[in-house]
Amino acid sequence: MKLAGLALVAAFVTAPAFADVKIAVVDYGRLVEESPQAKTALDAIRTEFTPKQRDMQQQEVSLKAKEDKLEKDGATMSPDQRARAEKDLRDGARDLQRKKAEVQDDFNARRNEEMSRLQKTLIEEVRAYAKAQNFDLVIADGVIYSVPALDITPAILASLQSRGPKPAAGSAAPSGATPMPKPTTPAK
Repeated sequence: MKLAGLALVAAFVTAPAFADVKIAVVDYGRLVEESPQAKTALDAIRTEFTPKQRDMQQQEVSLKAKEDKLEKDGATMSPDQRARAEKDLRDGARDLQRKKAEVQDDFNARRNEEMSRLQKTLIEEVRAYAKAQNFDLVIADGVIYSVPALDITPAILASLQSRGPKPAAGSAAPSGATPMPKPTTPAK
């Protein structure tokens, strides 16, 4: 009985320490998807790689035209002409495959670079917000369930939108930034 009483007293003594802990949850995936910084990074990568994709598409069209010409005129070509056309076609296909692999590698490297930069920005923003709002703990990954009152993702997104790059003329403007809601503390 004495041991049980000590355990009960210890539980009451430590309980107040946890009652004042301010915890929040952030949906990191949603930040990556919806932040204006992520959209800007994606647009930059698209802009950078669009000319390369167009060039490859033009090469594919040219290669297809050569292939069609070989099929159409192959029967009337001399053996040397046919062999040169087939070699030209193989060399072109090999060159195109090499270029596609290079562009894909460049794209992956560039995407990883931008995602790393974005991740640093998002983490800094969450930390700054958590510090400003006096949170003791912010959890991002591994959350199976939380009540909506603990989710600070909308507030972080609003802050990112207020600091984010402005959309270029002609592009769709992101939804209007809303003022940061006052975070709530969990019920005690």
